[in-house]
Amino acid sequence: MLVWNDLPLLILLLVSAFGAVIVRDLIGAVLILGSYSFFLALTWAWLGSSDVAFTEAVVGSGMSTVLFLFALFQTVPKENPSSHRDTPWFAAIGLGILGLLLLYGGTDVPRSGDLAAPANVYLSPIYIQQSSAQMNTPNMVTAILMDYRSLDTLIETAVVFTAGVACAILLRRQNP
Repeated sequence: MLVWNDLPLLILLLVSAFGAVIVRDLIGAVLILGSYSFFLALTWAWLGSSDVAFTEAVVGSGMSTVLFLFALFQTVPKENPSSHRDTPWFAAIGLGILGLLLLYGGTDVPRSGDLAAPANVYLSPIYIQQSSAQMNTPNMVTAILMDYRSLDTLIETAVVFTAGVACAILLRRQNP
């Protein structure tokens, strides 16, 4: 359910996403995309998901923006407008279809705070009631991320590390 307090942040998200697509200056597009990630991090924080907000702020706003800027400084900062004459129309149609599909898929998502949602009925009670006794960790979030989901967290860390190493290898400067 949309609350009127959320509307300015939603507008900022939409405007920055649209701006990143239509701007012709690639450095400007990277900076707008970084601001989009920042607004998305604020949205996650507003929704109470601080771990996702922190990850979005660090990876989306910070690291991705720096890597994109570094890559652009190794290349040409302007795109060739003659090679993309019809691209904005195709992109707008594709984004419109994707947006409609996401809105349709969002109708199946349980409402925020719904006590009858599957995550609240089946999984959360086990974590809440048994995490302290089973894991001997005083913090429930730490018990979930580092004990119950430790392998998943390890693989996510390995994926981010591998992506960073791959970017470093691709972007390293070759001396002739």
